[in-house]
Amino acid sequence: MNKPTKPIPTFQTEAEERAFWEATDSAAHLDWSQAQSVRLPNLKPSTTSISLRLPNGLLERIKIAANKRDVPYQSLIKAWLAEKIDAVQK
Repeated sequence: MNKPTKPIPTFQTEAEERAFWEATDSAAHLDWSQAQSVRLPNLKPSTTSISLRLPNGLLERIKIAANKRDVPYQSLIKAWLAEKIDAVQK
């Protein structure tokens, strides 16, 4: 890979830097042949809180299923939703 020819500019804000990299080919600024893989074991995915109305009977059935699996019912709902979305996307 060619050596980078352009210096990386200085940015006043993170938003300014984000906009720059979204519109710029990084190969002109970085030597990707020197890149190394990294692991970020403590990185947590961002989450958003939502309000979901469920019929009482359905919620009770979910709680019973979660209790049988010894997991919080919210975690079981997330797992089931993820499985269903994965199945639909196949």
